[in-house]
Amino acid sequence: MSSFSAAAHLLPLTSSSASRRRSSSTKTVAPRLLCPNSIIQCTLPSQSASSSSQNPKPAKCPPSLFNSLISPKTVAVSAASCILFHIANPILSGSDSIFNFGGGGGGGGGGGGGGSGGGQGGDFWNIFSPAAIAKDDEPQQDWDSHGLPANILVQLNKLSGFKKYKVSEIVFFDRRSGASVGTEDSFFEMVSLRPGGIYTKTQLQQELETLSTCGMFEKVEMETKTNPDGTVSITIPFLESTWETADRFRCINVGLMPQSKPIDMDPDMTEKERIDYYRSQEKDYRRRMDRARPCLLPMPVHREILDMISKNGAVSARLLQKIRDRVQQWYHENGYACAQVVNFGNLNTNEVVCEVVEGDITQVVIQFQDKLGNVCEGNTQYPVIRREFPKKLRQGQVFNIEAGKQALRNINSLALFSNIEVNPRADEKNEGGIVVEIKLKEQEQKSAEVSTEWSIVPGRGGRPTLASIQPGGTVSFEHRNINGLNRSLLGSVTTSNFLNPQDDLAFKLEYVHPYVDGVYNPRNRTLRASCFNSRKLSPVFTGGPGIEEVPPIWVDRAGVKANITENFTRQSKFTYGLVMEEITTRDESSHISANGQRVLPSGGVSADGPPTTLSGTGVDRMAFLQANITRDNTKFVNGTIVGDRNVFQLDQGLGIGSKFPFFNRHQLTVTRFLQLKNVEEGGGRPPPPVLVLHGHYGGCVGDLPSYDAFTLGGPYSVRGYNMGELGAARNIVELATELRIPVRNTHAYVFAEHGNDLGSSKDVKGNPTEVYRRMGQGSSYGVGAKLGLVRVEYAVDHNSGTGAVFFRFGERF
Repeated sequence: MSSFSAAAHLLPLTSSSASRRRSSSTKTVAPRLLCPNSIIQCTLPSQSASSSSQNPKPAKCPPSLFNSLISPKTVAVSAASCILFHIANPILSGSDSIFNFGGGGGGGGGGGGGGSGGGQGGDFWNIFSPAAIAKDDEPQQDWDSHGLPANILVQLNKLSGFKKYKVSEIVFFDRRSGASVGTEDSFFEMVSLRPGGIYTKTQLQQELETLSTCGMFEKVEMETKTNPDGTVSITIPFLESTWETADRFRCINVGLMPQSKPIDMDPDMTEKERIDYYRSQEKDYRRRMDRARPCLLPMPVHREILDMISKNGAVSARLLQKIRDRVQQWYHENGYACAQVVNFGNLNTNEVVCEVVEGDITQVVIQFQDKLGNVCEGNTQYPVIRREFPKKLRQGQVFNIEAGKQALRNINSLALFSNIEVNPRADEKNEGGIVVEIKLKEQEQKSAEVSTEWSIVPGRGGRPTLASIQPGGTVSFEHRNINGLNRSLLGSVTTSNFLNPQDDLAFKLEYVHPYVDGVYNPRNRTLRASCFNSRKLSPVFTGGPGIEEVPPIWVDRAGVKANITENFTRQSKFTYGLVMEEITTRDESSHISANGQRVLPSGGVSADGPPTTLSGTGVDRMAFLQANITRDNTKFVNGTIVGDRNVFQLDQGLGIGSKFPFFNRHQLTVTRFLQLKNVEEGGGRPPPPVLVLHGHYGGCVGDLPSYDAFTLGGPYSVRGYNMGELGAARNIVELATELRIPVRNTHAYVFAEHGNDLGSSKDVKGNPTEVYRRMGQGSSYGVGAKLGLVRVEYAVDHNSGTGAVFFRFGERF
């Protein structure tokens, strides 16, 4: 099980009180981060807000990305433009709260303050501060009736300090336009009060104080009106703050910057001292901007925001909210989930400065856990894990969700861990920084497995019966992660008769040694060495249409193999190595068979068919080099594969072995998955229609034993035919096309395929294609549907004009 997790919520920003200025002064805005409608669920506990914890959730509350306790820190003050701003310092609780992909947004947190409106200045801004909202299933708190006549206005300070008032309605009234604003207006995001909530007089006064000091308004009030049912309605009349027109926009990354503390201005300063103070603060802020790094925001978004500023005229609080939303929208759409706009500076000048904390990674921590989730010592060496981190998930980079997903996939591909979590959280020591925690649960190092099978054949009346009471199956074992370096030893033994296994015993013992060049070397090469013994039915000795069943020939291979695989990407690789093996051909009775068999008209069996081996004895020994290069750029779009894949394989005989075999056998496979329609990607969305184009060429120069001849026909060659039914040849070409149409949770498809031996069947020793009356070429077409892991197909054999239904497992391409 692997999951992607991250630390959650930053509560709304708060700010301390600041020196007062008149309306001409420049203010700085510290908006709260909004989480995109996305992939993140925030779960850290909220800071207690001014509202009661028993208050219900609002019908419409924007999700937030981070939520933590606040340690307010003032960063700088600028005088001529008089910029004061604030960055929230996340302090995570001791809980292990995380967020997982697929979740929705969470609640907000308590309000903040700083500065004052009404033209009296104040330079701290906290645009949004919704309160912590309790869960719906919590019991509602008791409330008190106001005990006053209905439909009268009551001043806030006239309310009783001993009662808990239930608020039935909250209305924002814009004095400038003379109209109420709807609940969708961004002003509603900054209040913690909610309709249906229960509040004390103190809480309402604190809410008004927060609104009046947040800088959003030149003037703001709170009016309460009594209702006949004992509840109260709240109206908030306001004048929105505005600034001078700007013609420039700048976005800077202030993450990890040292925070400076403001110096309170002495109210007894002379006018000259005030001017010097403002100039000093302005210089400090300009130096801070010069030290800040450029943000990742691209120029097209810069130009879009400049266009918003020019169309709006004067800079207003609503415009700053729109700018914030657009900036954060770009960050979140591009995976920078920890980025947030924290301030706006240089207001009342010709430039708007947007300050962003992008979420710089300060540390990547690897943590091992036992089965109960307790921290423990792990067996896997840290460099094995760290080399799987993508470049974007390292110290100094900006945290990106896609990089986290990539790290999860890379680590999961090691097949060493039963559970993986990638958990970014706020750095408590470096404000604005992100610590990425990798939590891992290791699998057992040693494992063994036994699987059994019973053969079933049709009996009387077509009812299935056991072919025999002899059980077959596989015994396998694995010792993984030797020395913590992902080295492994694997073994398996397979037989169809455990009671008499010597008849068809197959085994494989393999040692895997990754990081041949060293675990610190970026080159990714893996050594595999194995010894094996296998048995497979040869499709070369198969009858064509209309011929009686041909007695089968089994091919046993025993030998050793060593190769090195170099991975270029997760899917593209280059493999090269040496194979030495002994090949033995056998009949149904497991006797060595030097020639293929055929059924005589009399019913007897003749063993005068094509030779089965190069030596003519039924046993070959050979050594050859083998190489394979795969270039795979495919990917999944809503569960359907698209892209392209090319595979080239080469076997080069060394002239070592029976009859000194020297040959060059080569194959090229080219497959294209063409996406025919652009679709929106995401969980639950329909996949696109895909056109598959496939071509395969195989050829051999030099010595060619019949068991290594290329065969035509079968579920992975030309559908509609049995394995090898079309022929066995020295050179072949296969062409296929398939159109896949999405249908509900799967897809249906139509296909057409053709295979041809290019006239080379006669160049195979004994010409088995002619002996067993095969065509040497053939085409098919049909329809099918994918049902889970099973392909259900109806294919028409173009040679005979007949069709049949087939059930296949896995993919054709």
